[in-house]
Amino acid sequence: MALSIHLYREYLMENLFEAAHRCLMSCDIEEKLRLTEETVAAWRTNSLSMTDDTATQRIEEAGIPTTLRLVPPRELPRRRLGATGGKVALLHAISHIEFNAINLAWDAVYRFRNLPTSYYSDWIKVAHEEAYHFRLLHEQLNKEGVQYGDMVAHNGLWEMAVKTDHDVMVRMALVPRVLEARGLDATPAIMRKLKQHNSPELIDILTIILRDEVGHVAIGTHWFHHFCQQRGCEPDSTFKMLLKQYYSGQLRPPFNTEARLAAGFTSAEIESLENL
Repeated sequence: MALSIHLYREYLMENLFEAAHRCLMSCDIEEKLRLTEETVAAWRTNSLSMTDDTATQRIEEAGIPTTLRLVPPRELPRRRLGATGGKVALLHAISHIEFNAINLAWDAVYRFRNLPTSYYSDWIKVAHEEAYHFRLLHEQLNKEGVQYGDMVAHNGLWEMAVKTDHDVMVRMALVPRVLEARGLDATPAIMRKLKQHNSPELIDILTIILRDEVGHVAIGTHWFHHFCQQRGCEPDSTFKMLLKQYYSGQLRPPFNTEARLAAGFTSAEIESLENL
């Protein structure tokens, strides 16, 4: 009798992967944030089933506002921070990164199955923090009379998600340890520029984001090393190989060595990146 009750309760529970997919595909800003909060709360109260009964789908386009127009990076308008509209353009660009980061975190949950429970806890935590970052930035955008989706953006982050959707080890190497790690390098320089333009509120938000992103890259590093160990791969050489195979961009110094070391990079890896 106890077993049948347990199975009945399990049947009633919502499936984690379906919940993650719903968060991922929502195009409405407030709905995506609400669904994220609800899914995080359900996970924390053990109200989500981990039964793996649905096949994953390739997602060429994740949920983004219908007003958002995506263009190639070369077509993005260049605006200096001090120019008219420069601060708003920067806010929109960073908001776009954080909104994509919500999608990337939920895709890491939805796509890869039969992994340790702690893997899902880690990426649900990342989704929650990315949603918080986005909300902070979007509130600043709203103060400027702008909504996320009012300006153009590029789709490089999600394109990498599609490229790496076949292998969790490749995803851990290329998304948190390359794309998100570039944020560790770029954010301090952006904050220095903002100090020259009297933007204390945005600097405070970027301080929070930088702190949390160290943790997100560290989560990616942890799981990349986990899967390398599982497959008998040496992490440093495997990372280098995957970088050459999948990443067509340029990783130019200076690198935020302190933040990268805190996020699990080795000194040898950072030196290797400097020599690329």
